[in-house]
Amino acid sequence: MNIQPSRSVFEALAKQGNTVPVYLDLTADCETPLGAYSKIREDGPAFLFESIVGGERISRFSFLGSNPRKVIRVFEDEVTITHKSGQVETLPTPEDPLKIIEAEMARYEPVRLPGMPPFTGGAVGFVGHEYVHYVEPTIPKPEENPLEVPILYYLITDSVVIFDHVRQVLRVCVNAHIEGDAGAAYDQAVAEIVNICEQLEKPQPLSHRELSEPGEITVPDGNFTKDRFEAAVDSVKEYVRSGDVIQTVLSQRFKKAFKPSPVDLYRALRTVNPSPYMFLMEDPDFAVVGASPEVHVRLTEDKVEIRPIAGTRHRGKDEAEDLALEKDLLDDEKERAEHLMLVDLARNDIGRVCEYGSIHVPDYMTIERYSHVMHIVSQVVGTIAKDKTAYDLMRATFPAGTLSGAPKVRALQIIAELEQSQRGVYGGALGYFGYEGNHDSCIGIRTAVIKDGNIYIQSGAGIVADSVPESEFMETVNKAKGMLKAVKVAEEMQNN
Repeated sequence: MNIQPSRSVFEALAKQGNTVPVYLDLTADCETPLGAYSKIREDGPAFLFESIVGGERISRFSFLGSNPRKVIRVFEDEVTITHKSGQVETLPTPEDPLKIIEAEMARYEPVRLPGMPPFTGGAVGFVGHEYVHYVEPTIPKPEENPLEVPILYYLITDSVVIFDHVRQVLRVCVNAHIEGDAGAAYDQAVAEIVNICEQLEKPQPLSHRELSEPGEITVPDGNFTKDRFEAAVDSVKEYVRSGDVIQTVLSQRFKKAFKPSPVDLYRALRTVNPSPYMFLMEDPDFAVVGASPEVHVRLTEDKVEIRPIAGTRHRGKDEAEDLALEKDLLDDEKERAEHLMLVDLARNDIGRVCEYGSIHVPDYMTIERYSHVMHIVSQVVGTIAKDKTAYDLMRATFPAGTLSGAPKVRALQIIAELEQSQRGVYGGALGYFGYEGNHDSCIGIRTAVIKDGNIYIQSGAGIVADSVPESEFMETVNKAKGMLKAVKVAEEMQNN
């Protein structure tokens, strides 16, 4: 087996740090990320991250893994750390729960190898919306918490299967942790690579499923009645008139019984709504499945990037209609004003942790086309300050303005007052903190939580001065239909 680096090179690298990636490259033309995930998936937590650029073209890398080194679950009153051995540590929740992840990752001194993908191992999971109450204590926390998922949830993963879709290479990467004998650490990493390769050789457990148009989508009742939601919209409009906010994003959560597996839902969602961030995370207690169009924040080496999205039109039936709709969208003053607000918010957020004068907007109000819709998108970039990290970047940008409003803190206070229920994964950030310091996360929208035989889908609408309450209520309903369409496809796949 052509394991890289060689033992002798590894032993030299081990003098530079305590975490060294060891890998084997295989041809990837006979395998898919979901197929590989289904083979290596065990009973414990697992993850699959894919990306469809613009909803139309496969991004370069897909990442998946199972059997993590540790699982960190942060709840309001305690933190549990479950080790691969089964040992469970219980700690009190600190004033800043993200410091638990930061402290864990600080234990590792990674050795960087040339030509590696942006992620080769580290912490994979999510920061739930309720982390905002630790970042900004003036925001009250609603008592209602029907989902009871962790506030923070991260898998510390050493083993990652990486698909390089450009080179058609499948890389099995295992991080060797050197705690004494470097040779023993190398042998352990090689043994794990061999184990994963054997799993990948197993027969494919997934089978072809018949796809059909699901027909009319029935939306279940939300946690708001229509009258109560419209009254909440009127309350936000009053806050806008009084000068408290420019915009506030109100949301509601829909719940229905759900029997298919999370993998079935992911398969359906991939056909219904391919997106820049496709993800599947399975835990013994719950699963998160999503197709988010929007980055929360990205850090690659020292480059920070946010891509605000605001302004939407449905795709046309042909290129000519697409171009006409693009022009209509870019000529819409209300859409442009909302987008500018989010660009300014992004500049302000990353400005708290970036080098002075480094922030600029290389792409402003361009159109990106997705499978069913098009959006106005901008790119805001900067250079992170030398004394700041990905964790500081998360604190500075959380939660995304797209799911809160502006000014952000006052909008979040109004959300807590009017929604009266914890959001959970919705409005949070899902992604990774890599051993090498890179970070990539998306906003928790177009996302479902599966738990205890039910599926939960949350969607929102940005309320401004001239919002029509009934229209905003229907916007939340229509946004939920995208995921509900995938739910119906998954149910029909299960029955075929």
